[in-house]
Amino acid sequence: MPRYKLTIEYDGTPYCGWQQQAELRSVQQAIEEAVEKFSGERRRLATAGRTDAGVHALGQVAHVDLVRDWPTDKVRDALNAHLTAAGDLVFILAAEKVADTFSARLSAQRRRYLYRIVNRRPPPALDRLRAWHVIRPLDIAAMREGARHLVGHHDFSTFRATDCQAKSPMKTLERIDVARDGEFVLVETAARSFLHHQVRFMVGSLAQVGLGRWQPDDMLRALEARNLARSGPMAPAHGLYFVGVDY
Repeated sequence: MPRYKLTIEYDGTPYCGWQQQAELRSVQQAIEEAVEKFSGERRRLATAGRTDAGVHALGQVAHVDLVRDWPTDKVRDALNAHLTAAGDLVFILAAEKVADTFSARLSAQRRRYLYRIVNRRPPPALDRLRAWHVIRPLDIAAMREGARHLVGHHDFSTFRATDCQAKSPMKTLERIDVARDGEFVLVETAARSFLHHQVRFMVGSLAQVGLGRWQPDDMLRALEARNLARSGPMAPAHGLYFVGVDY
């Protein structure tokens, strides 16, 4: 039975997140419905990482097993045709045949996220639901200094959602970069895996540094507290993007 690796882009605004939920439309549901209409098979997708409601993806990865050995371009184009017909904001960028030992989740070596902040006084029109609007100027140098305290293997309990199902709060953050691109502040992160809401809590805390409410070393003190109460506010979901997965 051929296994197909799907690279997926989506606007998370109208969805309850990646995972199927009763009475709410999810990204997973949209693709699985397209798979059934295309192939006649009801199949469950496995994904590299579940995203929350409102979170977007530039390179989400999932895999699906199909009975028939379809050409990869046919899989991509047929799924996109059905997704378009359904009015979904989800599209397959690529379909590849992979070994049956490949797992979108378990084979992943690194997951990468981007957080976008539009940093200006006027509200954004085009990026209203695709970036966090922060009115006051952000000090990028201070944010970078604060971010360096987070790199490495740590207990990230301070930046962990209360409903996080991870067995351990210990994670290794390989990279976190803060950069300005015109009116945008971009926070890029990479790790093998993340805790639930970890990126959004880290970005919300770094924003406190950028606004001058925290000193850069307050990031270290927050991390060492291992207590969610010491985190800054959680950044909104609509500024977060699942960028890609390294295998």
